[in-house]
Amino acid sequence: MTTLAALLVLAALAAPNQPGRPFVRFPVEALPGVAVLLLLPARARRIGAVAAGVALALLSLLKLLDLGFSATFARPFDPMLDWRLFGPAVEVLSDSIGRPSAIGAVIGVVVLVLGLLVLVPLAVLRLTGIVVRHRATSIRTVAWLGCAVFGLQVVAGLPVTATNAAGPVYDHLRLVREDLGDRRTFAAEASVDAFRDSLGPQLLTALRGKDVVFTFIESYGRDAVENPEYAPQVNAVLDAGTRQLDAAGFGSRSAFLTSAATGGGSHLAHSTLQSGLWIDSQQRYLQFTSSTRFTLSGAFKRAGWRTVCFAPANTRDWPEGRIYGYNRIYDSRDMGYRGPTYALSSIPDQYTISAFQRLERTAPNRPPVFAEIDLLSSHAPWTPVPRLVDYSGIGDGAAFTGGGQNGVLDRSGAQVRADYRQSIEYSLGVVISYLQTYGDDSLVMVFLGDHQPAPVIIGENASRDVPITIVARDPAVLERISGWGWQDGLRPDPQAPVWKMDAFRDRFLTAFGPVSR
Repeated sequence: MTTLAALLVLAALAAPNQPGRPFVRFPVEALPGVAVLLLLPARARRIGAVAAGVALALLSLLKLLDLGFSATFARPFDPMLDWRLFGPAVEVLSDSIGRPSAIGAVIGVVVLVLGLLVLVPLAVLRLTGIVVRHRATSIRTVAWLGCAVFGLQVVAGLPVTATNAAGPVYDHLRLVREDLGDRRTFAAEASVDAFRDSLGPQLLTALRGKDVVFTFIESYGRDAVENPEYAPQVNAVLDAGTRQLDAAGFGSRSAFLTSAATGGGSHLAHSTLQSGLWIDSQQRYLQFTSSTRFTLSGAFKRAGWRTVCFAPANTRDWPEGRIYGYNRIYDSRDMGYRGPTYALSSIPDQYTISAFQRLERTAPNRPPVFAEIDLLSSHAPWTPVPRLVDYSGIGDGAAFTGGGQNGVLDRSGAQVRADYRQSIEYSLGVVISYLQTYGDDSLVMVFLGDHQPAPVIIGENASRDVPITIVARDPAVLERISGWGWQDGLRPDPQAPVWKMDAFRDRFLTAFGPVSR
């Protein structure tokens, strides 16, 4: 029991909070704690031991949250902002592995939290009793301080001791302080807007009469076109699509945008592109959605377009969507889908984009439409993947087959990456097939990734870049962006221009604004 108690306390102190950091170093911060416990009287010692145990348990939970967020979003847990993500996380888990398994996982997490809050204080109490009974031996542990001072190493580059067991606490306190200061910084950035007071006739004059569609492909990141493990197959789809669209009279230009999110947080990327502001945290998103910021879709609405959003991930009302100025938001309840579900992306991408065609582009005597379409079939856990069907037979979705749920934990890393590749191929195939089937001179399509996938796909320290492509049959549209330096075709190569995602709104509105005289 004493050995187990010592291992539990050591793990709480020395466990890393980021993937790849060593676990084998003795935490020097424990020594002042031992000294304090030796000096306290018996009653105060017990209270201090319990308090230290609770603090260590909370530190362990914080490290676990950091590990989880690093694996999913490539960043640490933000204690001020990220609590709001736990509810959506449970929904994602339920969609990925099924409701019973998700409930079991939640129960397991609750048991883990309660277990740490009970067992770690008990372990500290037990070790405290042993330290007091062997006072002389305990005092000798001060020798570890010498190891810390002189940097004693058993393995080159790996100190025996560590002085950063409390580092995660300091890091998160710093995050909280930065979050508080960032409110003012973001408010100042949002107050500057060159297009806010533009009149409708001054906006988007080069796109008059065009249907303009912005399509976000979930998790379509730079790695999809550059990682040698799966990029050749993805690039084959893009290159074949370029040839097919060229034959149909379309032109295309491609580049990269640096997303405000990675691994998840699609709403941060969408709002960054729409607002022209760098929205890389939940706090900035909440400030944005409670403001009157002029958005890209708002510009189209002011200029006379009907503006719509197809958001199949939404299963309930989305009050924050009012900031975008849409005439209509279609969620999963509005598209009439009756086919099989596919893990988180319950509605196949082909059905979503065909619903846009059916509900918005076939109405008689309609105005031009601006649409944001969110494609989800390439969302984690990346399987099962639907198959393309003939558009004429889609109907209510019964034409789709397969479906079901398949989580990430029951597959190897190589299999997960292969499934990711197949899902990206499918989503790109949907966009290309839609352009071939319904594209005409009045359609302009912009499709892009929202963010890179999770580190399980791209590894650690990958870029945040995502591909972006503009497709149009009218050559005058692509002529307006000739000065951007974007590359021909659907696939940007490694030398393609890279913009921050918040720069796109202003550049787009400038390029398609009034002709300079």
